[in-house]
Amino acid sequence: MTDHAHSPIRLAIVGSTASGKSALALAACQSRPGFEVVSVDAMQVYRGMDIGTAKPTPAERHDVRHHLIDLVPHTDEFALADFQRAGVLVEADLATRGVMGIAVGGTGLYLRSIVDRLSLPGQWPTVRQTLESEPDTEVLHRRLAELDPLAATRMERTNRRRIVRALEVTIGSSRPFSSFGPGLDHYPDHGVVQIGLRWTRAVLTARIDERVRMMIAGGFVDEVGELLANGPLSRTASQALGYREIAAHLDGRRSLDEAVEDTVLHTRQFAVRQDRWFRRDPRIRWIDVVNDPVAEGLATVLEALDR
Repeated sequence: MTDHAHSPIRLAIVGSTASGKSALALAACQSRPGFEVVSVDAMQVYRGMDIGTAKPTPAERHDVRHHLIDLVPHTDEFALADFQRAGVLVEADLATRGVMGIAVGGTGLYLRSIVDRLSLPGQWPTVRQTLESEPDTEVLHRRLAELDPLAATRMERTNRRRIVRALEVTIGSSRPFSSFGPGLDHYPDHGVVQIGLRWTRAVLTARIDERVRMMIAGGFVDEVGELLANGPLSRTASQALGYREIAAHLDGRRSLDEAVEDTVLHTRQFAVRQDRWFRRDPRIRWIDVVNDPVAEGLATVLEALDR
């Protein structure tokens, strides 16, 4: 396992979806040969889920090498522990080749699994399956509050995925989920500079709306149809924004306009949760973007890389 003090990941660029993180990371790598992008996105790991996850284009990936993308098919489950293991291998590869990495993405927990080497508990599929059979997330959160009050206070009451995971661990291990590791409210300094991109809520909302409509124009509906023709999305892959909404259109449950509006709404809500997550981390240096994340953020990123 790579030593924190000598991690080849020098910097992380974080922020809400549609904030321009990937464009800034790409520009930084283009400006500094010897740097590669390490994607920290829970959904870009799935092959074929390209348009809906705003995956870098083949041309961008040819120009700058990207890691932790296209790891598994959309029918496979790929959880936090899987991502952490893959991340450790990437760090080892970077170190062996003498290359530095810039981590970029909006999945905060996945970033911390690499940067902070979170101690992750095991998995109990049978317990999880039983929990998933409960359709009411509020019921699950109340149960978590009874079994592990501290864990319940650390997560959104609507974040079903995290609540189910906390309950799975608490029940399966017979010890509170919050007892594993120092906790997410602990922010050690491991030498990785973290830069966040922040927009006003109104501008970010407009950027999200534009992104979703560009995805539709770029063939997102066909992408979802092709994926589903080759098997259903796994439990973890189905969390990707837009895919379930477009699937509901394809099977006749929603019109295309309704599916688009659903995707925009859910993406806006997700962006708010991302913003809340990252704002809690005192290690992040924020850039308040007005018009162009690359033009306004590149100098700060390059300065951090040159230290």
